[in-house]
Amino acid sequence: MKIYNPATGKVITTLEADNVKTIKSKLAKIHVQNNAWQQLALDERIAIIDTFKTNLLESKDALTNDLTLETGKPIKESLAEIEGACYRIDYFTAHAKEVLKEEYFNQNTNTQEKLSYEPLGAIANISAWNYPFLVGVNVFIPALITGNHVAYKPSEFASLTGLNIQASLYQSGVPESAFQTFIGGKEVGEALLSEDLDGYFFTGSYHTGRFIAEKVAYKLVPVGLELGGKDPAYVSEFNSDINKVASSLVEGAFYNNGQSCCAVERIYVHTKHYQAFCQAFVDHSKGLIVGNPMDKLVTNGAITRPQHLAFLQDQVEDACQKGAKLLTGGNIIPSEGNFFEPTVLSNVNHSMKVMYEESFGPIIGIQEVKDEHQALTLMNDTQYGLTASIFSDNEEEAKHFMHQLDAGNVYMNCADRVSPFLPWAGRKRSGLGATLSKHGLYAFCKTKGWHFRKA
Repeated sequence: MKIYNPATGKVITTLEADNVKTIKSKLAKIHVQNNAWQQLALDERIAIIDTFKTNLLESKDALTNDLTLETGKPIKESLAEIEGACYRIDYFTAHAKEVLKEEYFNQNTNTQEKLSYEPLGAIANISAWNYPFLVGVNVFIPALITGNHVAYKPSEFASLTGLNIQASLYQSGVPESAFQTFIGGKEVGEALLSEDLDGYFFTGSYHTGRFIAEKVAYKLVPVGLELGGKDPAYVSEFNSDINKVASSLVEGAFYNNGQSCCAVERIYVHTKHYQAFCQAFVDHSKGLIVGNPMDKLVTNGAITRPQHLAFLQDQVEDACQKGAKLLTGGNIIPSEGNFFEPTVLSNVNHSMKVMYEESFGPIIGIQEVKDEHQALTLMNDTQYGLTASIFSDNEEEAKHFMHQLDAGNVYMNCADRVSPFLPWAGRKRSGLGATLSKHGLYAFCKTKGWHFRKA
């Protein structure tokens, strides 16, 4: 399997992809009964995961280099991703004991009761390429801490990073019987679906997530799906600094080239500020630097998947044919790599693909709205429900508005933000279940209710 650099189109290296024989062999390792990893005390597993975090930080230069080479994201964003992953690991190691502790009830009655948590067993983690460290630690870290064994399948567009993660886990003390990495394309992921595993956790597109859920439904095992989004933002009439709002939303829309499930993908602006906001947003967008992701001054690197360039071009052409105004960008940049201009469209509406079809790239539509009610109606007019935000100086208005947004995470005066203290959960086509927070630990546990009656 050839690993390409999306910024140059050149082959970085070649890896041996897994096949039926190697998949069976690796699964046999994590299916060992009375696995040593499960037998470790929770404190010991936490200590090993904490060592893993230390190893990531000590190796961050080499890790960021590989991450940028194979995904095309700017080197400074690769570093930020590793540091962000370590912050999430800190949450799990600091809170796991409290979250997972046994609870007792009715201790003064004839029948006493206890609640405890046990690992699911061996789980599949089919991961994504856009944030391989971040979306990875959302799953395999709480899975390991709770005593599970992990069949980890990184995206074929982040295979080097996947192997780096495995090497660091082994170096930290996680045994091979607790973690195995499976290298290859979709055929390797599909092979895991027919294997005897106790849970499936996927990060990626709605269509693949639905395929996985349908394929394993007969097993009646837990399925966690962290899927896409068409995340909206509303700029209300109660804003005194439109330039500041525009700057924040440019980052929310174009960070990591918009290749994020929670990137801002559509913006609704009150008539009062529409013209000023569009101008400020374009001005900030033109300040972005597209180029070699190894350059620390570059803000936007390469699009990771070459086939996605035509998809983005189609969204722009569809919008312009239906009356949108192209304010900046809109083109594939001629080069050996996969580069697309940061693109801003105004005069858009919901007949255009750019306003209802997940873009997952550096492209944004800005629509004018007359009031809060129209903004809310349009923001909820989507098959997705991951995040939504409002920018307003009026806190009371903002909170009232947020209550009515049909999304798993809502923001006031910020966007594109994830916290390990809060569950990361999508609604509708944005997913099933939750990662992060205490819910992200419970996701990898089976509950056991104990009933003790005195003789």
